[in-house]
Amino acid sequence: MAAPGALARALSHRNARIFFGASFVAWTGLWMHRIAVAWLAWELTHSAFWVGVVAFCDLAPAVFVSPVAGAVADRVDRVRLCMLSQAATAVQAATVASLAWSGHISITTLLVLEFCGGIAASFSQPARQTLMPGIVPRADLPAAVGCNSLTFNLARFAGPAMAGPIIAVFGVVPAIYCNALGYALACLSLLRLTIAPEERRGHPASSSLWGEVRDGLVYAWRHAGIGPLLLYAGLGAVLLRGMQEILPPFVDRHFGRGAESLAMLTACFAVGALGASIWTANRGRIEGTVRLAIWSGLAQALAVAAFVASGWFPLGMASAALIGASASVHGIAVQTLLQSSTAAAMRGRMLALWGVITRACPALGALVLGAAGEGFGLQMPVLLAVAAFLGVFVWGLRRQPRLTAVLEGGPENGPSREEGRI
Repeated sequence: MAAPGALARALSHRNARIFFGASFVAWTGLWMHRIAVAWLAWELTHSAFWVGVVAFCDLAPAVFVSPVAGAVADRVDRVRLCMLSQAATAVQAATVASLAWSGHISITTLLVLEFCGGIAASFSQPARQTLMPGIVPRADLPAAVGCNSLTFNLARFAGPAMAGPIIAVFGVVPAIYCNALGYALACLSLLRLTIAPEERRGHPASSSLWGEVRDGLVYAWRHAGIGPLLLYAGLGAVLLRGMQEILPPFVDRHFGRGAESLAMLTACFAVGALGASIWTANRGRIEGTVRLAIWSGLAQALAVAAFVASGWFPLGMASAALIGASASVHGIAVQTLLQSSTAAAMRGRMLALWGVITRACPALGALVLGAAGEGFGLQMPVLLAVAAFLGVFVWGLRRQPRLTAVLEGGPENGPSREEGRI
């Protein structure tokens, strides 16, 4: 591990402090919102299936929207796009909270509003992440990607820690309003960023937005490193991440506990992810990142299996911390490789595909697990998903040497599949 100076160096830049400070505020509200909305869906229906559907409606728009959002982020002012999408998230959260407060919320209304929030988030994700090379020098980019994950996981700890007591005492409404406030403040903070014009916009707009969407998909498919990396990450997200999106049924049925334990369990995910984020951010180098991306998937699979192995809550908490740690290492590794190996004009579209993986793939997994949980219980579907991922890991392990050669050398070392099929 490199000296802790890697992380400190990234945060020494004024833009980085503003960017990550605002991100922490927004994401703390986001995690409060997620806990509150999942619990609200459970209170409205007492159905694991509907909790899974709510998660699906929040995350699934990434499948259709993110490729377009990535192309938009490559041709418009990314700061303005980020501001607009974060303002939309604030409005959506305020609407959910207001309807819940007035007693006019229903599961159908909640699904529609979460779908709208998912659309806004799908535009925000590539817009935010494409700004990162503009807030720090290239030498500090790996540490900045790690700092981004570290910030997310700090919020992942703080949000549930705040949401649990608030929901237990006051209900879900104040927790959801906190998300609206957090995103409003984050939106305004972007006005303070100073970013070079060439980093605010990827390239001049062409005549066809859909053509640019197609070009991004073709670029990912033909790239001998990015395509397989995204496929590995996507399969892992479908098979392993869905369980985290439907935690309330696990807390209630599997462990026999309530909302306070939901917050505790979510905080355990965050504690593990936080420690892993600090370690990964302080590496400060690209070498060995492919190995981390591959092997962290196996570690996450084993931790997920341990999570559902029994109904003993202390084991569940320990497993949650390991899941958070391995998922964090995997996410930082994949994002670092994408940021460093993608041509600048394609950065928004590649990060948008990563957004599909982080949002839509867990949503699909949650929907399947939620439906299967109604008929077969919560344990067996998760264990079958873990078994399926072991095959994916073997596939990724066989390709690790080739991916290392292609992805750890920068954009100029990314041959197409025609030049070097793996």
